[in-house]
Amino acid sequence: MSLTLSKNSIYQILFTICVGVPYLNNYELTFSVWVLVFVATISQKYSIQVLKTVFPFIAILIVAAFSLLSYDHNIYNIIRDITYILKPVVGIIVGYQLCKNCGPKVIKTIINAGLFIAIIHLCIIVYSAIIHKIINIHVLREYGGYFSDYEIYVLIILLFHERFQLVYSKKRLLLYMFIIAFSSFLYVSRTNFIQIVLFYMIMKGFLTLNVKSIKVISILIAITAIGYSVIYNMNLSRNGRGIEALLYKIRNAPIEAFKTKIDKYDYQDFNDNFRSYENIKTVRQVSREGWSTILFGKGLGSTVDIGRRMYTNDGTTVRYEAILHNGYMTVFLKAGLVGVLFLIYSMYVLIRNTKSTNPLVNELNLLLLATGIFLIFENWVLLGIFLKTESKAVLIGFIICYKEILIKKTNINE
Repeated sequence: MSLTLSKNSIYQILFTICVGVPYLNNYELTFSVWVLVFVATISQKYSIQVLKTVFPFIAILIVAAFSLLSYDHNIYNIIRDITYILKPVVGIIVGYQLCKNCGPKVIKTIINAGLFIAIIHLCIIVYSAIIHKIINIHVLREYGGYFSDYEIYVLIILLFHERFQLVYSKKRLLLYMFIIAFSSFLYVSRTNFIQIVLFYMIMKGFLTLNVKSIKVISILIAITAIGYSVIYNMNLSRNGRGIEALLYKIRNAPIEAFKTKIDKYDYQDFNDNFRSYENIKTVRQVSREGWSTILFGKGLGSTVDIGRRMYTNDGTTVRYEAILHNGYMTVFLKAGLVGVLFLIYSMYVLIRNTKSTNPLVNELNLLLLATGIFLIFENWVLLGIFLKTESKAVLIGFIICYKEILIKKTNINE
């Protein structure tokens, strides 16, 4: 008995591989897999929309390459920067190409990939907790991962399954939602919590100004303010376990990326607010080079001198950082304010969509709108779409292509 796969099934598996491989936290492997899939599925035609989506990142690369002419950076750092900046370009086009050949089960392919990722994540957590007796939340995150925006997309689609024309039995739907929601919660990621709230509000239409949305937003702001006030005044330990560790991270979240004065000799202050320290160092080191560098950056291969050796999540130590936590600051370092403007434009392209007579297209538009708005925040705290464990680029390309397929069918029917 031989097992044969249809062409559609092969592309669906490739999609799952492309959105799943970043979770292995090996950037070289992720980029290599994406490039191989890109070459294997390359298309002869691309729409204006997908070209507009990748254009800002190509522009950032060109500006950074131009700025490189004024500096003599390490060749390894230059090549690494090229791959980081090209990552969203390759990812978006890969997603676009895969969707073209994925067949009619596009939304279910997204769901199945998310289920696969969630089940693997839960298995890792259970294995770590039972076999290795690990219950400390910080150590569990080292094993299971720190963040998973893809699972939030799947959870949102399941929550609004009728609008995405998904047909599941109630039992299966609840099971899928439980698996995805439980896995997402175990990342204990503040960014994921913000993402699910933001996406839910956008899908419900609460960002459209009317009496109902103003009431909902006002209540949410009040609850957030009261909740944060309670957490802020709690006696929490930065080395706490479980819920205490999560509450400490929440308390520190509004300060961590925006603090302007940090005592680098105070271990707690330095580590809790390291993102702000990176930003301060980057602005100072770029600004002292003059207006030309402020506008166009220090080019591909440039780094920021942190002033001391720091341990990374990968188990290495670095003093000269080429890639920062902040996407805006990373682009500012490489391509200056001009590059930052292109990065902002990349989010604008996702936010601006044309309304369709096809209701499913409008739901996909809302997902892209939510993505663009979310990236405004995510670029500040998690490097945004450039993050090495980020698979959002592939999903964006996938959604853009599916929209075009639906619009084409709608036009033919009309």
